Amino acid sequence: MTEDVEMSGSADSSNDWVRIISSDGFAFVVKRNIANISGTIRNSLDMESGFAEASAKTYTATDRGLIVQKLIEYMCFKAHYQHSKKEEVPIHEFIERIPPEIVLELLLAADYLDM
Repeated sequence: MTEDVEMSGSADSSNDWVRIISSDGFAFVVKRNIANISGTIRNSLDMESGFAEASAKTYTATDRGLIVQKLIEYMCFKAHYQHSKKEEVPIHEFIERIPPEIVLELLLAADYLDM
């Protein structure tokens, strides 16, 4: 037998998906619990905040697609290793994937997004 899947808004919001759109039009769909690592995105998508982004489940970033992509990679990396011991986190693997020419722009974007 198959089970019915509840499609109403009463589902657990941590399993909800949200869209993050870059300034150059690239769209990324990520789980809400990953996007919530950013304080700015979390506040924008909070239903109690009253922002239009919350009802649309869409956050529009002011950064270009490459930067947004690296920020999302970091949020996924952080979520994956958040309960690991500091010695077990392979931070060098993540650092190697960041091109040096975007480091400053990435740092400014991460600071703005409260990551």
